[in-house]
Amino acid sequence: MITEKEILHALSYVQEPDLHKDLVSLNMIKDIEINDLSVEFTVVLTTPACPLKEKIETDCVAAIHQYVNDKAIVKVNMISNVSSNRQDKFVLPGVRNIVAVISGKGGVGKSTVASNLAIALSQTGARIGLLDADIYGPSQALMFGLNGQQPYLEDVGGKSMMIPLENYGVKVMSVAFLLKPDQAVAWRGPLVSSALKQFISDVSWGDLDYLIVDMPPGTGDVHLTLLQTTPLTGVVVVTTPQEVALADAQKAVAMLSMIPVKIPVLGVVENMSWFTPIELPDNKYLIFGEGGGQKLADYCSSPLLTQVPLYMDIMNGGDTGIPAALRANTPYGKIYGQMAQAVAQQVAILNGVVAQSS
Repeated sequence: MITEKEILHALSYVQEPDLHKDLVSLNMIKDIEINDLSVEFTVVLTTPACPLKEKIETDCVAAIHQYVNDKAIVKVNMISNVSSNRQDKFVLPGVRNIVAVISGKGGVGKSTVASNLAIALSQTGARIGLLDADIYGPSQALMFGLNGQQPYLEDVGGKSMMIPLENYGVKVMSVAFLLKPDQAVAWRGPLVSSALKQFISDVSWGDLDYLIVDMPPGTGDVHLTLLQTTPLTGVVVVTTPQEVALADAQKAVAMLSMIPVKIPVLGVVENMSWFTPIELPDNKYLIFGEGGGQKLADYCSSPLLTQVPLYMDIMNGGDTGIPAALRANTPYGKIYGQMAQAVAQQVAILNGVVAQSS
């Protein structure tokens, strides 16, 4: 008869591709059931957005056949328990990972990347929140089709808390929910910093796997407030290929070294990489130049997560409150899906490295 010990021995030869350790020592194997030649067990992934889950499943089946019995009927169940390296749980206690999306200059598509990243992660089954920290130019209310709506207050543990609005499986909080549509935010720095702190401490986010923070462009009060008060897991940097965007993005990255705790750069997203007309599908027009994203990634010693071409539907999706990532089977939908997997992968690798070193 096949034994549980034999199963675990076989699976000790299966490596987690990102963490480079075997599934057994990482405690990723659960609920082994054996019935004659039928073997069933569960692999607990570090994220539902794992891009290598099919490889892990294939390697598990192959290991059972090689080391136990080549006639075994193997069923592998995949579930996820999103990893986290947070030590301080006083701020946003139910949030496992906090990822800020930053850029050096405006107009590079940072908010579009943030909204589509949140939706693409949500589509994998992860629990997602999106904080619109771009106080002076909030756009997530429009992008999520929530314009004109307002959050309500609820008593949570004896404290009056704002409940974020929700659409497309993403909890969203923005200063736009508290303003009239045509009202400008003419606030001085201290008031802006105070508002951001309230969005962090006075909003009931609940349990989240990832909180995406859409930061304002550049460097300033909002950035320093967030860096100093919020335990960020890491940042995603958005740029276009052009040199001007690259130079400003490098300054935004340099800002991360201005606080005592180093914040990792998870990767770079190059937006507006090229334009391909519908009638000329084989043509690429490099409107903003090329290579900026890779240069920035090299500067940060981090991966280039993806390149997002110019698509009219991406712009229309933001304007109409139906983000492009919702159309997962389109070329741009697939790009955002791959971007979400890449971000989740980098978070899992980072958390794994921290766990192994502690």
